[in-house]
Amino acid sequence: MIRVTTDLASIDLRLAHRWIASTYWSTNIPYDRFERACANSLVFAALDTDQLVGFARVVTDRATFAWLCDVFVPESARGRGVSRRMMASIMAHESLTGLRQFILSTRDAHGLYEQFGFRRLGEPDGRFMRIARPPAEVYGPPLPIPPVHDRASA
Repeated sequence: MIRVTTDLASIDLRLAHRWIASTYWSTNIPYDRFERACANSLVFAALDTDQLVGFARVVTDRATFAWLCDVFVPESARGRGVSRRMMASIMAHESLTGLRQFILSTRDAHGLYEQFGFRRLGEPDGRFMRIARPPAEVYGPPLPIPPVHDRASA
């Protein structure tokens, strides 16, 4: 049974680092930099019992914007729905619902992210994807702007 956690204490960061340091987007990233990135992000890990089978990181202000990055599932765990389970947990996380902008960059997993509402942006290589919601959809209709009173003219 695969479960997803955001509890850094239960995540094997050394193993996650080995995975991420082997990718095209973070080749050879030093462990201390990876650890600092995780400490300053919302980290998701897929666990099969207690074994790490997936990893993802979200850089966010937890109010309006998020960047999904460092999504990785090792070959030994692929084809078991790990990435879909992580994405479902990410999209349902209380700090990530109702964001105006949620973006990511991928070279090869567009189909996965499209299932969760991400759409490709129009740049030439098609790597960037996002979910963009208009402010009125997220916050409601605009509030009237109160007039500004200039004390000097009063």
